[in-house]
Amino acid sequence: MKKDYYDILGISKSASAQEIKKAYRKMAIKYHPDKNPDDKEAEDMFKKAAEAYEILSDLDKKARYDQYGHAAFEGARGFGGGGMNMDDIFSQFGDIFGSAFGGGFGGGSQRRVFKGSNLRIRVNLTLEDVATGVEKKIKVKRKVQAPGTTFKTCSNCNGTGQVTRITNTILGRMQTAAPCNTCSGTGEMIDKRSSDADAQGLKTNEEMVSIKIPAGVEDGMQLKVSGKGNEAPGQNGVAGDLIVVVQVEAHPFLQREGDNLHYDLYVSMPEAVLGGSKDIETVTGKVRIKIEPGLQSGKILRLRNKGIPSLNGYGSGDLLVHVNVWTPQELNKEQKTFFEKMRENEHFDPKPNSSDKSFFERVKDMFS
Repeated sequence: MKKDYYDILGISKSASAQEIKKAYRKMAIKYHPDKNPDDKEAEDMFKKAAEAYEILSDLDKKARYDQYGHAAFEGARGFGGGGMNMDDIFSQFGDIFGSAFGGGFGGGSQRRVFKGSNLRIRVNLTLEDVATGVEKKIKVKRKVQAPGTTFKTCSNCNGTGQVTRITNTILGRMQTAAPCNTCSGTGEMIDKRSSDADAQGLKTNEEMVSIKIPAGVEDGMQLKVSGKGNEAPGQNGVAGDLIVVVQVEAHPFLQREGDNLHYDLYVSMPEAVLGGSKDIETVTGKVRIKIEPGLQSGKILRLRNKGIPSLNGYGSGDLLVHVNVWTPQELNKEQKTFFEKMRENEHFDPKPNSSDKSFFERVKDMFS
């Protein structure tokens, strides 16, 4: 079982943003590769700490994690596989180490890791897809390194990605550093470029990407596939991410509310009086339920575990069947005569008892 992010960083759920950052920095320095060369266990802890910090330092991600646990991010970083790599960590959180490692990202070097831009796509799902989970194969157009393109060290900044400027002020000479204009801060320049490459040495490539959607996702939820966005220019860059926005199509018979589903069941007056059986639509196919004689309109029948699986893996919701007794609007002479007789029959007078709840009581039960 995957370890809780709060336990990894050794903090409580009520920890402030500053406490989260402080706990991560302490762990990152403790397990940094420069302090633990060739130590696979330390490297694994270094990655886990970065993964925990990535989630808990982001208010939106933290809220989703607090509500759904690790299941909220199944599909992130390859949908459950792999975790963050070193380039991701140094690129996103390198500045958090401060001067602990010479101001660089590892080994005292000054290498800068650039990340390619993210791509965003929308995936349409049916309610059946949501109930079972699904794997989608999507064609994605992304920028990749063009074969045959080579790079050399930028002559303007000597590969540092920065240029130093000295200006005279009333306070004296001041030195400032800024990204190199020649290489845009990458420290590299194109040496040779293939004919199909753009000015950054990239080309557009169409690729089939497999996306695993976990059961229980909701409309509007965003998932992430690491490394499937645009690649970064140069040799030291890492690819951006593919952001997958979930869009759930409306179901013709079922309405979702959290993990529960609602279904309107219409029965005729004879069926309500005499009882029988009816087929009910669910996300996994039809099921037949028994109609008890004397069924009242407005009654709610609960089918346990016939709703949507919980995203955090804790069982499934229920299917709530709302009974509606259908009253005919047109009757022939014989039918009218029958109901005229029944109008005077006290057996047909409403006699609600304690088990026949009012509309407001039923609504209250639904949300309790």
